[in-house]
Amino acid sequence: MATPDPEGIDGVRMTWNAWPRTKVEASKCVIPLAACISPIRPHPDIPTLPYSPLRCKTCTAVLNSFARVDFAAKLWICPFCFQRNHFPPHYAMISETNLPGELYPQYTTVQYVLPDLESHSTAAHQRDPSSSPQPSPVFLFVLDTCMIEEEMGFVKSALRRAIGLLPDNALVGFVSYGTQVQVHELGFSDMSKVYVFRGNKEITKDQVLEQLGLGITGRRPVVGAASAAAGGFPVQNGFPGSGINRFLLPASDCEYTLNSLLDELQTDQWPVPPGSRPSRCTGVALSVSAGLLGACLAGTGARIITLVGGPCTEGPGSIVSKDLSDPVRSHKDLDKDAAPYFKKAVKFYEGLAQQLVSQGHVLDVFASALDQVGVAEMKVAIEKTGGLVVLAESFGHSVFKDSFKRVFEEGEQSLGLCFNGTLQINCSKDIKIQGIIGPCTSLEKKGPAVADTTIGEGNTTEWKMCGLDKSTCLTVFFDLSSSDRSNTPGAVNPQLYLQFLTRYQNTDGQKMLRVTTVTRAWIDTAVSSEELVQGFDQETAAVVVARKTSLKMETEESFDATRWLDRSLIRLCSKFGDYRKDDPTSFTLNPCFSLFPQFMFNLRRSQFVQVLTVSPLFLL
Repeated sequence: MATPDPEGIDGVRMTWNAWPRTKVEASKCVIPLAACISPIRPHPDIPTLPYSPLRCKTCTAVLNSFARVDFAAKLWICPFCFQRNHFPPHYAMISETNLPGELYPQYTTVQYVLPDLESHSTAAHQRDPSSSPQPSPVFLFVLDTCMIEEEMGFVKSALRRAIGLLPDNALVGFVSYGTQVQVHELGFSDMSKVYVFRGNKEITKDQVLEQLGLGITGRRPVVGAASAAAGGFPVQNGFPGSGINRFLLPASDCEYTLNSLLDELQTDQWPVPPGSRPSRCTGVALSVSAGLLGACLAGTGARIITLVGGPCTEGPGSIVSKDLSDPVRSHKDLDKDAAPYFKKAVKFYEGLAQQLVSQGHVLDVFASALDQVGVAEMKVAIEKTGGLVVLAESFGHSVFKDSFKRVFEEGEQSLGLCFNGTLQINCSKDIKIQGIIGPCTSLEKKGPAVADTTIGEGNTTEWKMCGLDKSTCLTVFFDLSSSDRSNTPGAVNPQLYLQFLTRYQNTDGQKMLRVTTVTRAWIDTAVSSEELVQGFDQETAAVVVARKTSLKMETEESFDATRWLDRSLIRLCSKFGDYRKDDPTSFTLNPCFSLFPQFMFNLRRSQFVQVLTVSPLFLL
C-alpha cells in the first residue's frame, strides 16, 4: 500500500490548518502561522497549460478553482479582493460543462508555459531569427589550483565526467585561480590563451570587462555585424560574438579544448614558505567570474560552480592569515568578536551576493579540505542565490564525487536544477507576510500584505530565487492585521486564501509559471479550540521552529537557543495539554502534539543548536 503524500499536488504544508480569527488568539498558539512550500516540486497530476494566465485587474491574483464564476455574464470574482473580472473573448465558450484547466476543483496547482513574447519582442526576434527562444543554461567552472597533485587528479577526473554529462547546448566557461586568477579563452583553440588578474586587489565589474575586452572601449567592432547576426552568431547585450563566443562555448564545441586544458593545467606554482598557507584568492576569482557572466549573459540562468581546496588567504574575502600558527576562527572567536577577518569577508560576499542576484546567477561551492574553507563567510552569497554546498575531506571522497555527478545527471537522479525564479504571494485581506527563511532574496516590493515585523527576507510580497530545484523548500511566516472583533478576518468569508506564483526557467530553458492556490478555514478559538488542535501539523511545526531558531542564533547577539526552545515548548504544553495542578503524572497531550516534544528534545541536543564543538557553518 502506497504511503499518502502529505504535501499532495500543492507542495504546501502549514503549521496550523485552521487559523484563529484574531492576532491576539494567533499569538497564544505559540507556534507561528507559517507554511513550508516547495515551489516546483514535481507531481504527476499537475496540468501544464499552453496559454497565458488570467489575472485579476485589481490584485493581480491568477484565476483559480476557488474563484466564483458567472457563466451567463462571463465574469469571475477574485477570492482575494472580490473584484469582478470579465473573461476575454477566447474564453467565450466557457460553461459549467466546458471549463478551462485552472477552474477544475482538483487542480489547485497548475503551471503555464509562458510565451516567448514576454521576454523577447517580436521585432527583436525578426531582427535576429537565429537567437534561441529558449536560452541555454550556463555553467562556469572555477577551480582552485592550490592543492597537491593527487587532489588535482581527482578534481580533473570529476570535471571531465561533468563536462561529458552536460547537454550539448549548455554553455561552458573555465576559470582557475591560486595566487592569481586566470580566465581561459575557450574560443581561441589554436593555443592556450589566458587573461590574468592579480589576486591581492579588489576588482570591480567594469575593470573585469575592460581587461577581458568586453567594456565599451574594449569591444572590437565586428565586420558585417548585421549579417553575422542573421547568419547564426547569437547576440548578447547588443554586440554579437564579442563576449560569449570567446569565453563561453557550447559543451559540444569545447569538450576537446577543455579536456586538453585540464591535461595541461598544473597546481599553483607560486612558492609557499615553510609554516605558511598557500596564497589563495577565492574572493577575487568569484568577483571576476560574476563580472564575466554579468557582461555576457545578464538575465539568463547561470551557475558559478566553485571547487575549493582550502581557506582564502589572499585579497578580499580572506578568512585567515597565511601564517599556519594562526588558527581559523571558531564559534568562540565569533562570540568574543576575536575573528579579525570575519566581518570584512562577510561584507565582501554580501556585495557579491547583491551582484549575483541582480544578474540572476547562482553560486555553488564544492569544498574538499581537512581545514575550514570559509563557508561561514561565503554563505550569504550561496543562500541568497539558492546555491549548493558540499563539504568533503577530499576530492577523491565519494561524498564529493557522487554529489558533483548528481548536479549534471538527467532522469530520475536529476536534481531538476532550474534558474532565474521569482516567487510572488497573494493573500486574503487581513493576512500579512512577515518574511521567508530559505534560499531567496527580498525584492522589496511593498504592498498591503507586508507585515510590520520581519522574519528572514521580508518587507516584500515578491522574492528572487536565482537557483531552485525540485527539493527547494521555503518557510513563509504570516501574521494577522490588528483589528477589532466587528471586523475580524472571516467575518465575511469563512475561508482564507493564499496563492503562490513561481516564475522560473526550467532545465530546457523554457519559461514557466506555476500557480498554487490553497484555502484554509477561519475558526473562533475563543469558542472551541478542538478544530485548531486537530489542524496542527507537528512535523511542519518542527521544521519551522528549527529554521527560526537557526535564524535567531545568527542574527541575535547572546541568543540562548536551548532556553528559548525550552520556554516555547513549556508554553505550548501549558496551552494545549491537560493536567491537574501539582500532579505531574496527570499531564496528557493530544495525539496531534505527541511527537512535537520529541522533535524539540532532539533539536536542542543537535549540532544545529550545540555549535561550540563544530566549525561555524549554517542550517540549510
